[in-house]
Amino acid sequence: MSELWNSVQNWTLLDIAATRWLLAAVALFLVIVTQRLVVRGFHALTHSIAARTDTELDDVLLAAAGKPVEWLILVIGLLMTVHLLNPPVEVFPLVPFANYAGRVVSIILGAWFIWRLVDGFGAYFSARAAQSTSALDDQLVPFVAKTLKIFLILTGVLVVAQNMGYSVSGLIASLGIGGIAVAMAAKDTIANVFGSIMLLIDRPFIIGNWIKTSEFEGVVEEIGFRSTRIRTFAKTVVNVPNSMLANMVIDNIDARPKRRVKIRISVTYDTTPAQMQQAITGIENILKSHIGVDQEFSLVKFDEFEDSSLSIFLYYFTNTTHWEEYLQIRQEVNMQIMELLEKLEVEFAFPTRTVHLQPSDIVETETQSTGNSGG
Repeated sequence: MSELWNSVQNWTLLDIAATRWLLAAVALFLVIVTQRLVVRGFHALTHSIAARTDTELDDVLLAAAGKPVEWLILVIGLLMTVHLLNPPVEVFPLVPFANYAGRVVSIILGAWFIWRLVDGFGAYFSARAAQSTSALDDQLVPFVAKTLKIFLILTGVLVVAQNMGYSVSGLIASLGIGGIAVAMAAKDTIANVFGSIMLLIDRPFIIGNWIKTSEFEGVVEEIGFRSTRIRTFAKTVVNVPNSMLANMVIDNIDARPKRRVKIRISVTYDTTPAQMQQAITGIENILKSHIGVDQEFSLVKFDEFEDSSLSIFLYYFTNTTHWEEYLQIRQEVNMQIMELLEKLEVEFAFPTRTVHLQPSDIVETETQSTGNSGG
């Protein structure tokens, strides 16, 4: 048995003794087992903490750390295994390469954890923002999340480059030298980013609002870094750069608390003063009795003697701003007005012209015709 053990000790592969290979294999096996146990314990801890606490922030933190921790344990275990092997550098430089790769992978895992953490907190605060009355946080949470992710990517690239042996200070200095050219090339992008910030601060509209400008009209779907996406009523999508949108005159249709109705009702000149007064009083009663009409202000006035009709000016507001409900209220009011005017035997007018011929005009015309024929 001792001779067998001595022969095993004397056996080498890549100038690494068999005992080291055996220890490395055992260590790798233990690392894999430990990883599975830690993952199960991590999940159990997550569920137990979630059951004991009311806040969801700890749940978000543990959920974000789950996968990165699982991979980090494996990376640490592989590094331990490589150090147990410790092959000669002149034969196979595995240890320096493993240390170098371990640092880079650890940085990537750390960035991945922060990325997942930003996603988790973004979802958490978006849900909280949906329950609040303010619309600013509904737009601010995605904006801040995107900003943090961009900053994370840039920082991660610089840290990885530093660990790969590149001079970050030299890179930053070179960027400073070429900063003017980069700024000139990216001036539109920078202007759009500042435009998006101004849109979030000024809040001329929020996501879901119906807005109208001199160039387009539609519903806001998304406010991004560079542009705002608007769905037109023809179901097309318009992407407007935020720098342009911040300088436009924007009519926010959904910002109004109620919708206006402004129409004229034309009746014939056969209408008597008594019928006109009854019509005006009846229309006023229709507006006062309709549940969809705002009772704060309304006008029903006989205001014009037009060429072909007597004009009744009708001005009121609906309680709703929803387009379909608004049209339904207008239809119901119009139907009741038609029934009222029919009951009063008042007729609607349309453009007409009546020509009256006097007998003297007919005689004069015939005389002129006879004189012209005799001459």
